[in-house]
Amino acid sequence: MSTGGSLNTEPGEGGTAPARFRISRDLGTVAATITAVAGLLYVFLVVTVTLHVVIVLGAMAVALWLLQRDPRVEASIAGSFERRRSFALVLGVAVALAYPFAIGQNTYHIHLLVICILYSVLTIALNFQLGSANIPNFATGATYGIGAYSSALLALNHGWNFWATLPVAALAATVFGFAIGLPSMRTRDAYLALVTIACGVIIHQLLNNFEWTGGAQGLIGIPAPSVFGHSFTQPLRVFGLTLPAQANFYYLALLLLMLAIVVAGRLHHSRIGLAWNALRADEIAARSVGINVVWYKMLAFAVDAFLAAFAGVVYAFYVGYIAPDNFTFLVSVMLMTMVIVGGMDNVIGVIIGTFLLTLLPEKLRVFSDYRLLFYGLVVIAFLSIRPQGLFPQRLRRYRGVE
Repeated sequence: MSTGGSLNTEPGEGGTAPARFRISRDLGTVAATITAVAGLLYVFLVVTVTLHVVIVLGAMAVALWLLQRDPRVEASIAGSFERRRSFALVLGVAVALAYPFAIGQNTYHIHLLVICILYSVLTIALNFQLGSANIPNFATGATYGIGAYSSALLALNHGWNFWATLPVAALAATVFGFAIGLPSMRTRDAYLALVTIACGVIIHQLLNNFEWTGGAQGLIGIPAPSVFGHSFTQPLRVFGLTLPAQANFYYLALLLLMLAIVVAGRLHHSRIGLAWNALRADEIAARSVGINVVWYKMLAFAVDAFLAAFAGVVYAFYVGYIAPDNFTFLVSVMLMTMVIVGGMDNVIGVIIGTFLLTLLPEKLRVFSDYRLLFYGLVVIAFLSIRPQGLFPQRLRRYRGVE
């Protein structure tokens, strides 16, 4: 008799009841987590009453405290995402594409999302250095500015369109990234940080004093991009629904963020990512096993500058006006804070930390002059609960190795 035949099925096969249960549990965990994060972001985005903001922050703190108390919960959620990566990717993209429809005609909220996404691209770029290779770079704001100014000058002075300025601005910023890297190779740790600070300050002062960059007044009248005859200044119509013009830039920035995530994933699982992690662990040991330390450090600077330039180009054409004060040293400090709070060398953690710390100052405007004080207190509180960041780096997993 074969009544017990199903019990002889291999444990990994999808036909057994336990396997089906595991699949259902994983799918439910992934769906619930993405829905909860999207819902929490929506609530945090739309709340304006100070008490409600405090309640949302308190709920975040409690959730993080529970994860810290019981690491098994976090490990279970991470395992579900790892096993159902395709489902998580499809659902995450679908939620991101649908977000403007949930917000509706509120242009301010869509504007905040655009800024959050652009800053996420910047923090992913910085994460290659700070998170993967342990290189403290305080010049990301400068490369962000070089991308913005390069594209704006080409558009205003030579009539180039948005799409044509993208590669040129990225190339200009990448060259600057190599230029920063060269003098940094003979320094380490705090001294390396000082070199990048100096480079960032120099770029800000040059932008502020050159006449051809507009000086302190900046550049005005940067034209909006267009694609297939559709100008980004026009409302976006999708399936009979009309979204504000800011939605055009939301989807453009989202496309750039997706590209950055793909690049980050590919680099992390490549020899380059392994070499960066070796530098982070022990530079002397990495050199002793044949890793070209200088080359991989320079490459980290170049990749950071390349992605930062893309974000700068989108920002310049989105706002239509840029000035040196948009790219100060404080911007670099803020980006570094976002990477540390989110969790170094964890792309999802970096993105969540960026969204949180970008929206937080907007929610604290009621405190006026004390806004930065409360901002700092919130950052300290979250780092006290999760010292390694909201979602710290996980052990590297090698495909085919159990």
